[in-house]
Amino acid sequence: MPTITCARCKQTKDQLPRPPFPSALGDRIYDAICQDCWREWLRQQTAAINHYGLDLTDPKARQFLTMQTDTFLFGGKQ
Repeated sequence: MPTITCARCKQTKDQLPRPPFPSALGDRIYDAICQDCWREWLRQQTAAINHYGLDLTDPKARQFLTMQTDTFLFGGKQ
């Protein structure tokens, strides 16, 4: 499995097997985030969905979650 230096934890770890979703952010995550940090985000994402009662069929909720993803993984930095 290929390794990367993760933008979040700064360690060299296994890369995701593929982008997590088809978008620019998905490609960015694939290129720069390790599997461990991605799993950590998935746990945090579930907590955020439950805490805020997000309805992911609502475009505003999806936009909010996308911003949270970016902030958690990259510190909100492009």
